[in-house]
Amino acid sequence: MSRPGRAPRNTIDKESMNNAVNDVVWTGTWVAERLGVELVGDERLGELLGLALRRNPKRAHLLVSNVLGKHVPQSPSVVYGHGFALGRRVRDLLGAEDARAAVVVGYAETATGLGHSVADGLGVAPYLHSTRRPVAGVATAGGFEESHSHATSHLLLPEDPALLAGSGPLVLVDDEFSTGNTVLNTVRALHERYPRERYVVVALVDMRSAADLGRLEELAAEIGARVDLVSAASGTVRLPAGVLEKGQALVAAHEPAPPAPAAHGNAAKAVRVELGWPRGVPDGGRHGFTPGHRIRLEGALPAMAARLADALPDGARRVLVLGFEELMYAPLRLARELEQVVAAEVRYSTTTRSPVLALDDPGYAIRSRIVFPAHDDPDDGPGERYAYNVAGAGFDAVVAVVDSVADTPELHAPDGLLARLAEHTPSVLLAVVPSYVPARTPTERPSMLPEPLRGPAFSSYAPDEVGWLLQDLSDVGLEAPTEEREEAIQSGGAHYAESLPVEYQPNAQYQELFHTALADSAARLAQAVGAVTEIVLAERSPRPVLVSLARAGTPVGVLMRRWAEHRHDLDLPHYAVSIVRGRGIDANALRWLAAHHDPADVVFVDGWTGKGAITRELADAIEEFEASDGITGFDPEIAVLADPGSCVRTYGTREDFLIPSACLNSTVSGLISRTVLRSDLVGEHDFHGAKFYRELAGSDVSADFLDAVAARFDDVADAACAQAKELLAADRTPTWEGWAAVERISEEYGIHDVNLVKPGVGETTRVLLRRVPWKILARTGAGADLAHVRLLAEQRGVPVEEVDELPYTCVGLIHPKYTRGATGADGKAVTA
Repeated sequence: MSRPGRAPRNTIDKESMNNAVNDVVWTGTWVAERLGVELVGDERLGELLGLALRRNPKRAHLLVSNVLGKHVPQSPSVVYGHGFALGRRVRDLLGAEDARAAVVVGYAETATGLGHSVADGLGVAPYLHSTRRPVAGVATAGGFEESHSHATSHLLLPEDPALLAGSGPLVLVDDEFSTGNTVLNTVRALHERYPRERYVVVALVDMRSAADLGRLEELAAEIGARVDLVSAASGTVRLPAGVLEKGQALVAAHEPAPPAPAAHGNAAKAVRVELGWPRGVPDGGRHGFTPGHRIRLEGALPAMAARLADALPDGARRVLVLGFEELMYAPLRLARELEQVVAAEVRYSTTTRSPVLALDDPGYAIRSRIVFPAHDDPDDGPGERYAYNVAGAGFDAVVAVVDSVADTPELHAPDGLLARLAEHTPSVLLAVVPSYVPARTPTERPSMLPEPLRGPAFSSYAPDEVGWLLQDLSDVGLEAPTEEREEAIQSGGAHYAESLPVEYQPNAQYQELFHTALADSAARLAQAVGAVTEIVLAERSPRPVLVSLARAGTPVGVLMRRWAEHRHDLDLPHYAVSIVRGRGIDANALRWLAAHHDPADVVFVDGWTGKGAITRELADAIEEFEASDGITGFDPEIAVLADPGSCVRTYGTREDFLIPSACLNSTVSGLISRTVLRSDLVGEHDFHGAKFYRELAGSDVSADFLDAVAARFDDVADAACAQAKELLAADRTPTWEGWAAVERISEEYGIHDVNLVKPGVGETTRVLLRRVPWKILARTGAGADLAHVRLLAEQRGVPVEEVDELPYTCVGLIHPKYTRGATGADGKAVTA
């Protein structure tokens, strides 16, 4: 990372406090003297900053900018000029070519106008600012947290998702760069989804402590990108011990009593000025603001300013243009234009959510405070809002500029902003900028889907092993007896995904068989894991996003993730999603993945193939999703450990052998059930569901399975890499011979329904554990791979028929045309 060097440091001591700017008392004196706070750094710090006390349990002091136009009314030319000059410096730093490719992002709420001014200084850069106002119908392109703020969650809601997807420099603008946490959170969140080679951090003041100075360099090394920093001034704040407690005590001692409730009376009378805002030009950067928008706005500004000037009272000598929270840029540009055409002194500031102590002292930055209720129906509910340094400032007129979302009855109420302003100025004008509404898709969806479920709250896997894009249905009764489910499924009265089988609890003999099978096959499994992972890394993506098909694919996805970490030091994201035969993949899970990763990097993972039904299901579902959502890039090709059906190109082996995770249900899959899709439980905008069987923790062998296989990685590394190399050079075109075999078996055995024929060791095991089996076909001479199948068949009274030249090791046949009358009194399937 490169960064302009800091100027020699200076301490703003008591003498310089009182002579900071033209012999005017420095507006940080009061706080500095009482808290022992010192500003150390550039000589300009005292000119740019004052100090106040926050009403915030996380930080005692507030650096109050004199040139930002938030808390302190300032000449709009000064405010705009500082941002524009920083933009020019960024342009010079980047050079003409990179500056043309740059995108600027500002932080809500304080730096929305500053960031927009920086974008103007770059000249051709599109602009986007974060927001704390969710907008229905607009999908989020990211989010991050600001840990020290009174309101932490930031959203990015570009109308055009491609705005952030370019490879050019990303310029991040905030008013103050203190700990660096906000920027670090932002860069990590965006870089994971939209990696790029260069970032520029811009701030009016760089106030990092010595402990924080190296964090940008560490971030740059971590992500492999260049990170530059541009600021107007730099320094740091020296805080004595116990400053938070002292600050809170000072606030408590000087906080005035709450104002008496406003008497019920007439609403405020403000003169409404019709601006003539240009149609289609956004009110700011909440959804993106392009250079074309800027050209149109600048063409319309003179006429809008003239309308404001005509509405001002005669003889007005001092005028304030007051913006509204995140709406900073539009009122700033209006104020700057008005400043050019009227003789009055024009000042600019905005209202804010930030609670700060007001104290009428020349050495304190916040001299007065106007309190009023929120008037834009905020997502976090009603609350107080503030306008600082307006009361008692001698303004002859105040022009309140709000967007149309905030032009509500609360704004005009007896205790609303307009009425409060009227108590302190003889003339209040209201200018409303139309809130920009991005084009909506025909079917609106929630802008944010929930974050993935993770262990230990959901599943026994470690939280970094897998994120489940599912909803937790653990408290819902979904289990039904196997025979009831089979009859309902075959009669067409229910879909298999609408209920769950009762979880099979293995006896001691079967558990011992599982552990024996695991010990015997761990190396074989590890080699297949290594081979398929190496193929994925070579052919699909150097940093794939593994998305396993829950639940059989999930242990395999975890093992592939472990191989990539063990062999290549890669920390791959891994999620589990639901796919349901006949219903497709969970479209909301795809939307979440597309919102957080490049779809081209997504690799779907499953344990094995049978006849290839899920392979076809996924391909059809992805095609349907692309048509409905317009999101492209997902590759429906599944990566599997074993492909005995010859249905896919990406596999570790095509042998049909025992994968021990097929021997059990939830107790080898993180204690998670098969997925559920039922209309009364899963809404249009919900993830599919599943249950977490916490009560089975005593029988859980999920970690045993993973650890046993991963322990053999070193032993099989050479063989796995050689196998991958051989497969990469081979013709792996699917032949679908498994599907042909299933169709033949279905006809030969008079079943006439391929869905009741389950080929392969894994699928046969599922038949025995979850369905009502009719018979098992075993290839003549099959040995240890079928030991657990023979045991399960014996327990359920199911015949095992040996067959020559069977293309699979075994095939499970579900009882055709099943009714409960087809079982004996003990519930076992008939034998003929």
